[in-house]
Amino acid sequence: MHFRNVVLDAYACALPEEVWSSERIENALAPLYKRLKLPQGRLEMMTGIRERRHWTSNFLPSDAAILAGKALLQKSCCKKADIDVLINASVCRNRLEPATAAYIHHGLNLHERTTFFDLSNACLGVLNAIVVGASMIEAETARNVLIVSGENGRPLLDHTVKILNNDRTLTRQTVKPYFANLTIGSGAVALLLRRREDVHKPKPLLLGGIACSDASACKLCEGGTTDEGALSMRTDASTLLEAGIKLSKTAWEAFKKEMSWNEQTPNCILTHQVGLQHQRKLFEALNLDIKKNFSTFETLGNTGSVALPISLCKAAEAEQLQSGDKILLLGIGSGLSTLMLGMMWQG
Repeated sequence: MHFRNVVLDAYACALPEEVWSSERIENALAPLYKRLKLPQGRLEMMTGIRERRHWTSNFLPSDAAILAGKALLQKSCCKKADIDVLINASVCRNRLEPATAAYIHHGLNLHERTTFFDLSNACLGVLNAIVVGASMIEAETARNVLIVSGENGRPLLDHTVKILNNDRTLTRQTVKPYFANLTIGSGAVALLLRRREDVHKPKPLLLGGIACSDASACKLCEGGTTDEGALSMRTDASTLLEAGIKLSKTAWEAFKKEMSWNEQTPNCILTHQVGLQHQRKLFEALNLDIKKNFSTFETLGNTGSVALPISLCKAAEAEQLQSGDKILLLGIGSGLSTLMLGMMWQG
């Protein structure tokens, strides 16, 4: 896929104030650690995640997205009345019906002609929304597309701690499917895509990319709600990592051919933020220079669909992106699917 007329006009993120260190989580799991004689410090050692942030358990995904959306609208010259489409791309949702995007539309006080919908694909949702929004702009069915996502992993963390402490049948082996839950953080992001000719200042240009899937891995990470309504997730982390790396290698070869890039082309590389082991294995498998990586998992954990775009916001904030730089976005989501996108930074 190639895009010629789509720019990233504005971007913003929102993060909770409450910090959960890995040490704090291990302290909350003291009964489990004592019973199974688990060594303190293993969570940070195995993941590289020192801390993550969380809202309260009852903080709605829509409220998180609204925070990021309001921050973006303060930056952009685009009028709210000119936004054609609102896409919410979060894993977390207020409820099954109506679309979480409806609450966000109302909270941002968008125009009645701004259509809205949810687009969800695990941690890949925001990148999928970028492709959908960009395609609409290229097809001239929209000129301005607002993408938002709000993830609150606190309910999942709370329920996981409860299970691990109370289920005395769990062993060192059977706790493994719950381990990924302890890496989850919370956050929100907003991105505004616009038609290039409508923007009169240099803005990051979306170039294109590729998508690849391996649906045979659909059961390696499954989440949902329990009978009591609590959030639950189980992950075969080691097998998922292997499958993800394999799919990423296939996708990278396709991306290089599609975009006429090579390993030296990108100036900055942004990936889905899982943890230290995933980062190292990914860069090694794709033969990419890890020095070009910009990561946020150390202090934010895995924030689901907002992890990669938050890293983009933070890289720009840290002035790591210079005009003319080619940016490589390496997204992946359980299911299993990957999107690799290229951008030319401007502005």
